[in-house]
Amino acid sequence: MTRVCSGSTSEASLCSLFFTFIKIGLTAFGGFMALISVVQNYAVERKKMITHEDMLDGVSLASVLPGPVAVNVVAYVGYRARGATGALVSAGAVILPAFLLVLALSYAYFTFGHMPAVNKAFQGFIPAVTAVIFVTAGNMATKAIKGTTESVIALAAAGLLLGVGGFLITVGIIVTSGFTGWLLFHLPRGGAGQGDARRPINKTKATDPGAGTRLDAWAAPLSAASVVVLPAAAKLLIVFGAMSILLFGGGYVFIPLIQRIVVDGYGWVTRQEFVDAIAMGQVTPGPILISAAFIGYKVSGLGGAAAATLGIFTPPAIVMLLCTRFMDRVKRSDMIKASLRGIRSAVIGMIAAAAVTVARTAPMNRVTILIFCLSLVALLRFKVETAWIIPAAGAMGLLLY
Repeated sequence: MTRVCSGSTSEASLCSLFFTFIKIGLTAFGGFMALISVVQNYAVERKKMITHEDMLDGVSLASVLPGPVAVNVVAYVGYRARGATGALVSAGAVILPAFLLVLALSYAYFTFGHMPAVNKAFQGFIPAVTAVIFVTAGNMATKAIKGTTESVIALAAAGLLLGVGGFLITVGIIVTSGFTGWLLFHLPRGGAGQGDARRPINKTKATDPGAGTRLDAWAAPLSAASVVVLPAAAKLLIVFGAMSILLFGGGYVFIPLIQRIVVDGYGWVTRQEFVDAIAMGQVTPGPILISAAFIGYKVSGLGGAAAATLGIFTPPAIVMLLCTRFMDRVKRSDMIKASLRGIRSAVIGMIAAAAVTVARTAPMNRVTILIFCLSLVALLRFKVETAWIIPAAGAMGLLLY
């Protein structure tokens, strides 16, 4: 029987998952890696829902599958904790706060013609988010990096992302680190697969460079099929759902591709409205692709916002869970364990690189340094929850910038 809000502490209840991810959804400002870092803090460090190895495997898998990485990771954590129902509850809860906030901002935008002034608060969020990501990378490194080889893999991954970047580099890092792990850590009798490696990574889905071309190819038939027959909310659900399973590489990679469809193809929003939608996604907690709710609201009100949000997040999460189930069947493979040992090291390097990338967006002044240092002290010395640190940083931004 499915437990809701009671049971042993060894297994999270659905109620616990819901409130945990609602809290995460309220505080996870700063992009997908910031959200993943907050999930790591709660689900692994505090709630013990899954292991460090499981978390790294989920991030690795989400990085090479279509759709928003952070929400896919949340669905993965929920699935590990409470199966398919846990995945639904967790993903829905983490999206809900941002969805409601974007609805409110969309109403204000289309009613009064201006977005609320939130830039100062956002400037305060950035150094705190940077501190959260750095601490997450450090905590993961202490658990997963056991020698010089893993350290070199992590440093190489961070260097490539910072020096070159891009989705193809991300995929190349995952594939190469997995192959390196197989070469260096695999022993025929299973002696090198240290740690509880759980999930092999299905790399075939993310290596197709033609995702953008396919997206353009889908635009015309989708438009022709839905312009007359379907109501607006159904059009939004189908179009955003179709886009979601063709998009690889994270929210910022999706932006120009989505613009081609919703601005140039359908004309649902103007270019300026699209830019403002992306800005809303950046200054609200949770995934940047919650911007889809703004577009849906413009087209068809509340129903349109819900349809666009379901379309952009649901199909990739289903793909993520299907791949997770498939990988569970081969989790005992010594070859897979060795490959994952290399991949986990690379993921830690990628997380550290994300911290540097976020830090570069902050204004370099005394206030930024002060917020960053205070956040580090709160996390490392006093073990303060991120649910308190990030809002406090936003308040400092409002007062000091």
